[in-house]
Amino acid sequence: VTQLRNIPSVERVVASDLLSKEIRTYSREWIVSVVRQQLASARAEVMNGSAAPTIDQVASATRDALESMNRPAPQPVINATGVVIHTNLGRAPLSRAASEAAILAAQGYSNLEFDLGSGRRGSRQAHLQNILQELTGAEAALVVNNNASAVLLGLSALAAGKEVIVSRGEAVEIGGGFRVPDVLSQSGAILVDVGTTNRTYARDYEDAITQNTGAFLKAHASNFRVEGFTAAVEPGELVELGARKDVPVLHDVGSGSLLLTENYGLAHEPTPQESVAAGVGLTFFSGDKLLGGPQAGIVVGTRDLVNRLERHPLARAFRIDKMSLASLIATLVHYLRGEAEREIPIWRMISTPVQLLEERAISWQKAVQEIPGVHARVDDSRSAIGGGSLPGETLPTRVLSLDCSTVAGGAQQVMERLRKADPPVIARIEDDRVLLDPRTVSTRSDEELLQALTNSFK
Repeated sequence: VTQLRNIPSVERVVASDLLSKEIRTYSREWIVSVVRQQLASARAEVMNGSAAPTIDQVASATRDALESMNRPAPQPVINATGVVIHTNLGRAPLSRAASEAAILAAQGYSNLEFDLGSGRRGSRQAHLQNILQELTGAEAALVVNNNASAVLLGLSALAAGKEVIVSRGEAVEIGGGFRVPDVLSQSGAILVDVGTTNRTYARDYEDAITQNTGAFLKAHASNFRVEGFTAAVEPGELVELGARKDVPVLHDVGSGSLLLTENYGLAHEPTPQESVAAGVGLTFFSGDKLLGGPQAGIVVGTRDLVNRLERHPLARAFRIDKMSLASLIATLVHYLRGEAEREIPIWRMISTPVQLLEERAISWQKAVQEIPGVHARVDDSRSAIGGGSLPGETLPTRVLSLDCSTVAGGAQQVMERLRKADPPVIARIEDDRVLLDPRTVSTRSDEELLQALTNSFK
């Protein structure tokens, strides 16, 4: 009880000299609210046996909380992990044109849903349908806010109350608790899984067809790989079976790569174009993975099936916002112009020659060798694609490898200091050495990265 009485009052904390700048900068009501939050936390700690904080301690905690709330978020970071599409770091960075298009859409009015020709209401989908038709060969297209929404919309519109046949090896979880069976359940469809984890045949699908079958769903295993004694049904086989049995085929290709990944020394990743060419009814893919654009769920397919999705109530609930729409169009235009490898950051990273990466790593090494106590070398390593794309596939790279034995706390301590830099630097640890991969670091960030390293070894 005595310790509770020693907790300072709100007014005494607000009057502290430590908060004088904040009092001049922010509203008093906000500061008082944050002080009360800090005092509530202090009371809970005192009840658990801690000593009562001083006025300065509460004021300092209040100042830190105000600073944290005023900091821009999400906070830009330097990705030195070598993971090209890093889900935790925001997936694909946008091209300059895509970023500028989003800003332009955000700053003023636009013809988002206005037909300038007729002077009447238009559709936001009209702005990109022709582009997607040209790039994929599909009859029609629809874009929503993410790929999970696209799949849920497709299943809800075509198979609510009906059975959807899925290979047991494709009823997967793709991260964040997102599971194909759960999406099916939410859509009102009934899951019918066929085959085994490692082998599924066309006859398995055919044997499962009933009068209540609504669709075949094929889902690309985007974040794991089954090897060895395996068999899977190709989209074309399902299309042929579906045509005979009047069952539409839905195909979630995941990453949305419009370029052939094998041209970059990687395994083949299914493309939307291939799915459309095989005759699939609806193909779903993401905008912010190997497409290299903003978060979006893209649906391409036959006109009649896409029209059914457009008329479903969820189409409005899942619709894409104007900034994402603008940046997605700018991203797709790079592919039309044949400049994706040059202009889209993830493809620029993927296609960077090892020689250039080695040159940058060596330049970093020369710079950090001047820092007292730093022992660095350039090592061979591998860059991951990441982001639920090309599981297990990596690219050869050269990394700056730092010996952290001279720092108390070792590699973990250096990593913590790098994360506290401005901007934070995110690296990785191997064999108690901190590795920094130039593949995923913009050349514009080199100076900031080197400054962060200097501060981390002080």
